[in-house]
Amino acid sequence: MSSDATSGNAADDGGTPDDHGTLFVVGIGPGLPAHMTAKAKRVIESADVVIASSLYQEFLRADGTLPPEDAVDDDGVATREDGFEQEIVRSTMGRQIELARAAFDYVREGKDVAHVSGGDPSVYGKSDLIFKMAKEEDATDVPIEIVPGLTAALGGAANVGAPLCNDFCTVSLSDKWRGWDEIEEKLRAAAISDFVIVLYNCWRNYEKAVEIVREERTDDALVAIVNDAGRADAGRNGESQHITTLGEAADHDDKVSGMGTSLLIGTHETETWCNDDRTYLLTPRGGRDVDDF
Repeated sequence: MSSDATSGNAADDGGTPDDHGTLFVVGIGPGLPAHMTAKAKRVIESADVVIASSLYQEFLRADGTLPPEDAVDDDGVATREDGFEQEIVRSTMGRQIELARAAFDYVREGKDVAHVSGGDPSVYGKSDLIFKMAKEEDATDVPIEIVPGLTAALGGAANVGAPLCNDFCTVSLSDKWRGWDEIEEKLRAAAISDFVIVLYNCWRNYEKAVEIVREERTDDALVAIVNDAGRADAGRNGESQHITTLGEAADHDDKVSGMGTSLLIGTHETETWCNDDRTYLLTPRGGRDVDDF
């Protein structure tokens, strides 16, 4: 059991048994080492079991956070340079329930588990599934700790300047678990309320979402289309950003390249500023002048 475990009190004190490990749900941001927190890196390096997709395993090997592939044996056990052994489990979309149950079992065996999520685990990540599964399985004996990570809204905003300096919200366009009527209602409320809006899962219904916001917001509102923020050339489509307007955003479907795409829709206050390097987006906080700071 690693030093990062938070095993709690002994069972006879009414807390977690001392022989249990901890289930860490770890956000690694875009995935590349430079954008991962020191704690996320430390937890992954010291976990007895790491559950991660093939893509995230590739990212985590970039700086040795995970051992290289040739250090993994046929049973999925990797030996680090210091001799510490880790079991590396491949995660896929179709195995999430199975892997959650497996993670609980590993913890009960006294092992610390790092269940890896891209971005932040609680922003359209794995946190809700882990807690819902824990409730379903009555896994009250399993300690769970969320390790936050850099989410696409923040990474994308950093790539284009300072568009989120006033109130903002995020809306997922995925209608897999909720109806489009609900998504439309939230989009319209966000647009009317003058939030900067960050759209996730733009590979679904992004043109429809843009049209709804256009009903409540002027066509000259600024929009940033951001792909694979923080992933450079390591992402599925390569890191890029493009600044356009709300009226023209739906015409740029060639720049909306899948799950790695986010749209940041500005308010009437969002503006551009250019230096000798490039053009930035800025949403001032309450329209303050410099003297107000």
